[in-house]
Amino acid sequence: MTVIYEINTLVWLGELSRRYGRPVTLGDVPGEVWDEVARPGIDTVWLMGVWERSPAGLRIALRDEGLMASFRAALPDVTETDIAGSPYCVRNYVVDASLGGPEGLAAARAQLASRGLKLILDHVPNHVAPDHPWLTDRPDCLIQGTPEDLAHAPDAFLETGGHIYARGRDPFFAPWPDVVQLNAFSDELRAAAIDTLISVGDQADGVRCDMAMLLMNDVFAKTWGDRAGPIPADDFWPYVIPRVRERHPHLLFVAEAYWDLESALQQQGFDHCYDKRLHDRLAHEEADSVRAHLHADLSYQQGLVRFLENHDEPRAVATFPGARGRAAAVTVATLPGAALWHEGQFEGRRVRPPVFLARRPEEPVDEPTREFYGRLLEAASAVRRGAWRQLTPTGWPDNDSHRALLAWSWTDTDARHLVVVNDSGRPAQARVPLPWDDLRGREHRLTDLLTGQTYDRAGDELADAGLFVALDAWQVHVLSLTG
Repeated sequence: MTVIYEINTLVWLGELSRRYGRPVTLGDVPGEVWDEVARPGIDTVWLMGVWERSPAGLRIALRDEGLMASFRAALPDVTETDIAGSPYCVRNYVVDASLGGPEGLAAARAQLASRGLKLILDHVPNHVAPDHPWLTDRPDCLIQGTPEDLAHAPDAFLETGGHIYARGRDPFFAPWPDVVQLNAFSDELRAAAIDTLISVGDQADGVRCDMAMLLMNDVFAKTWGDRAGPIPADDFWPYVIPRVRERHPHLLFVAEAYWDLESALQQQGFDHCYDKRLHDRLAHEEADSVRAHLHADLSYQQGLVRFLENHDEPRAVATFPGARGRAAAVTVATLPGAALWHEGQFEGRRVRPPVFLARRPEEPVDEPTREFYGRLLEAASAVRRGAWRQLTPTGWPDNDSHRALLAWSWTDTDARHLVVVNDSGRPAQARVPLPWDDLRGREHRLTDLLTGQTYDRAGDELADAGLFVALDAWQVHVLSLTG
């Protein structure tokens, strides 16, 4: 099962350069650093932000007072040299020379492959930088406007190279000032997107598609109306993905997805889609809500990406403080589907730097957090194999605290595991029915893979009543059953 580790490439290489006292690019990252990246259970690395950033987009960002305020909030001593522009304002799908260029990326990919790790890179299908070559070479790839549009809505349109173009946007927010909108209905854009993704597939094992749902026919039509032209017979992704896979049949497609469109995007060809719903339910709702989410069809769940943070979300320690964060992490780590971890999460970093920045503040490592994640990653790699099944804890008439407990099992030919999470700030007790029908007649030992603690239980009791569990607030069990 896919376990992704996201790295902010520009910030990471800058810190490595300071650590080693020399410029470090993707082509000469020390082997010991790649060993640090290759943690137990992680099989895929997402090098976020490797493509050429836009000088034009950077100039726009430097004039944006809201962005500048966010830079100062994250990095109080920020200077102009710390601001590199957005990695999602792509000028060209060529690895930035400052990061080591295409040769450096190829060397990094080889280092990862030698450790059994795959590489994921970004694709931004909805928009490009205002100085991207397509604005002059292929204007039909973009949403165009009129002089009247520019006069009436200068924040939504821009003029360049003799053309007026729409700025990129999400339909629920104001236009982004530093990008230009591509036209998902354009035959020329679709051909260009296929070529771009084939090029990405030449350099990586997977692609993370930014805001993938914006390109879906119905979403795009509602956002752009007649400006986009007639709605094509084929939706964008079912048209693009199979043609890319003719060249790269095993390329992993990961969608950043919202608005409950994850299932639709899976059906349109994506291997995995963000599970923002789980993140939000863990952050803001109770265990019943999480349990209901996990009742979804297993094939759908296997196509989700579970996470507590990424470069767009607040750091996990801010959203899930203390023991609550550990409970949420165990949940994400031991469910079916892909898991996504963000560089700095394991060390307990609290500041999420805007992606425009090339530097972040120094923060001390939280050693208990690092030790916890070290144990969790190793435990999760042992647990997540075989068949997954959600379990339903039961309680007593005078004690409904069992409702706070989440539970599931993993069963393989040679291993049985049980995960129980108290998703609440109060103690909880329950009986957890087990899915194994051959427990009777002998003793069984349950070993908690996070603590090493063992529990010996009679098989008849486990088969008849289930496993009795009592967990304090936000506490967990990750149990291996033997015997």
